[in-house]
Amino acid sequence: MKHIISACFFLFSWGVFSQNVTVTVDQTVTLKEFFKQIENQSDFKFAFTDQINTSQRYFTQKSVYTNIDIKQLINELNKNTSIQFSIVGSNIFVKQKAVKTAKKKNKLTGQVLDENKEPVIGANVFIIELSTGVTTDINGNFSIDVDRGIYNLVVSYVGLKNKERQIAVDGDERIKFNMESDSQQLEQVIVTNSKAVDVRNTQMSVSKLSMAEIKRIPVAMGEPDPLKSLLTLPGVTNAGEASSGFNVRGGAADQNLILLDGAPVYGDSHMFGFFSIFNADVVNGLDLYKGGIPSKFGGRVSSVLDVTQQTGDFENYKVNGGIGLISSRLLVQGPIKKDVGSFLIAGRASYAHLFLKLADNNNSAMFYDINAKFNYRLGANNSLAFSGYLGNDVFDINDRFSSTYGNTMGILSWKHKFSNNLNTNLAVFYSDYKFNLGLQQESFDWNNNIRTYGLKYGWNHIVTDKFKLNYGIDGQYYNFNPGTVQPTSLDSDFNYKQLDKKYSLETSAYIDFENQITPKLNLRYGLRYSLFYRLGNETINTYQDGKAVVFNPLYHIYEEGTPTGSISYGKGDKISSFDNLEPRVALSYAFSDDASVKASYNRMAQYIHILSNTQSPLPTSVWTPSGPFTKPQLLDQYAAGYFRNFKDGDYSFEGELFYKKIQNRIDYIDGADILANNNIEQVILNGKARSYGMELSFRKNTGNFTGWVSYTLSRAEQKTPGRTPDEPGIANGDWYLSGYDKLHNLNIVGSYEYNPKWSFNANFTLQSGQPVTYANSYYEFGGINIPNFSLRNENRLPLFHHLDLAATYTPKPDKKKGWQSYWVFSLYNVYNRKNAASMTFATNEDTGANETRRLSIFGVVPGISYNFKF
Repeated sequence: MKHIISACFFLFSWGVFSQNVTVTVDQTVTLKEFFKQIENQSDFKFAFTDQINTSQRYFTQKSVYTNIDIKQLINELNKNTSIQFSIVGSNIFVKQKAVKTAKKKNKLTGQVLDENKEPVIGANVFIIELSTGVTTDINGNFSIDVDRGIYNLVVSYVGLKNKERQIAVDGDERIKFNMESDSQQLEQVIVTNSKAVDVRNTQMSVSKLSMAEIKRIPVAMGEPDPLKSLLTLPGVTNAGEASSGFNVRGGAADQNLILLDGAPVYGDSHMFGFFSIFNADVVNGLDLYKGGIPSKFGGRVSSVLDVTQQTGDFENYKVNGGIGLISSRLLVQGPIKKDVGSFLIAGRASYAHLFLKLADNNNSAMFYDINAKFNYRLGANNSLAFSGYLGNDVFDINDRFSSTYGNTMGILSWKHKFSNNLNTNLAVFYSDYKFNLGLQQESFDWNNNIRTYGLKYGWNHIVTDKFKLNYGIDGQYYNFNPGTVQPTSLDSDFNYKQLDKKYSLETSAYIDFENQITPKLNLRYGLRYSLFYRLGNETINTYQDGKAVVFNPLYHIYEEGTPTGSISYGKGDKISSFDNLEPRVALSYAFSDDASVKASYNRMAQYIHILSNTQSPLPTSVWTPSGPFTKPQLLDQYAAGYFRNFKDGDYSFEGELFYKKIQNRIDYIDGADILANNNIEQVILNGKARSYGMELSFRKNTGNFTGWVSYTLSRAEQKTPGRTPDEPGIANGDWYLSGYDKLHNLNIVGSYEYNPKWSFNANFTLQSGQPVTYANSYYEFGGINIPNFSLRNENRLPLFHHLDLAATYTPKPDKKKGWQSYWVFSLYNVYNRKNAASMTFATNEDTGANETRRLSIFGVVPGISYNFKF
């Protein structure tokens, strides 16, 4: 009986197995359509795994099979497709072929461009079938080796809409992606999951904001401000309202490297901190590196703010701008030669000073800035670009005080592609920051500036799709003018005086390796070698025992040392030199496509410093180079974090721990006089600093309601012990709070798209008050009450918090051509919180009593602006 059953089964199987069919396949036929052709002509059924997408087209060439045996058909298809067919009884099983690295002989290359036909740097190109991806280089190019087959590619970049395309690879292929902006401020904002965390990338401790997000965050005066928007991110604070600079993870403002299209800028604000120098219409994007900083960046020990300007449109002329309560802006862009050259010119100016004059007010305050960018393509492998910035502020106070200050910057770059795997970028730049002060009653002007001339040459080398190299050299020459005093009349009590100018040269070489060890483990490691030379022409004082600051044990205070002689250095002579190795390493381990842990370490050296003993750097702050009495600052930073996406990127979470320690941090003796001090070494000491903490961020990335919550718990401290057992140092040689310590820092940002015409935005900020030094007692001398102060930064200003709201109204959201416009209505500090900017201690002239006076900058501030484009 058993033999009879076996024979019947064999005969049945043979009958099924020997069936003939006629089938046509080509690049337009989906797998589902192929299944139907077979099932309609035979008794076979198909079975497949979740890896198989039946809507996908797996056939790379057209073939017609007429009256072919099923077995023969299966053998033919298995040779020419990326999937495997196998017959078991009356079923045909389908599965994905295993990817064998040894057979990867086809090179898939391409370029990613934005809507202005400009290369997108750092775009993610992900191949779904291989669960792997690459990022684009400085020319927007990418390259990856793949087997023959059909692949689905997804290209993504912050601020641009995701692009997906199916590619048939049957040899070397080159493709081009043109991505559209996802940040059109005149249209309804559709937020995608481009803000989802990239869990596989080794880069951590970096904050990115798209211009769509920046323009939705309410700020004072109703003007969108890229720099102020950074303050809503974890680990970033500033010294208070209307203050210059920003602090990252407890670092000082001069420890931030600010780059505009690759060139450094030294002043970051207009009107003493009310506005930043970055025009929101011009900025294309900004990346703030707080840790895990790549080797190509150097020269600062706290952060790198990398700001890029938009590229002018290569095809169409466009105009956009805005009119606000105290300033207006205009941008014009278009082709110089269609698809070959483009230009962008933007201007911004304030006019609040005009209203002051109408009110018979002699005070005046205004600013203006101009941005420009020109691009020209010299064939397929070469392009030239020029970026420029010019900005100035002008202040006049009752004809008694006047000042002008601002930045001038220009950078010319040449990009060259040697091959699909090797690109270079050569750039030369110039940057100048100046501050001019005039005191009419004293009849003199005081001017200072810092000028930088530099060169950068960077190489981007894709060795394989899993191993990349970035390497290069750079150098910059500094010219420091700490001050020129110029009498403006014959009656002036001041004589002409030129403080000693200082000169220095900083050079470096770097290399970065990016290595995908396994599909889950990625590693980036690199090294930077920097050299710094302090150069003449300059005369350097000498002091007894080499101490420019001496301790007076009788009064228990530090005093200025008395020079014992001097050494003169000629032009170009080496005064001091320093060199440092700066290793960097970062890794990421992905538990899944949605979760990973990351860790990083980096050492960085900083050779130039701001001389300022205030918490917030003023435009009068003077830069100085390292030298005989001022050592370079050295940073060691460690960070580790957990990163997670939820619900396909609809929500994301980032959590990081960090620890920073800095050697040779400048500290000041009590009562230090900084302004116009030609012997600054007599009031400064070398100490150290540290900061540590936890940063948490939770985002909602999609839907009508989006936003984020960020919280930072951190501590920033400084320590300057005595140089001998008899010296107390600063604050008795113990750790004390630095001026940038903010124990708690909470930000809540939300955006709600009510309908295509109306959207609403809110921002709530709460942070610990700034550390300050209060008077804790007083003594009487000659009938005058003199305050006695506590140890340095032993007290705090009151808790700082405010709520800001904004509404955006677009009258014609569906209009895509011609004149388009929208209105922004804002309220800064809605509940009129009187946040303290400073505390002063004085004696009341009427009562003679000691009193503390609190200075607040803002109450509630309304704002309105009209924005347009055509």
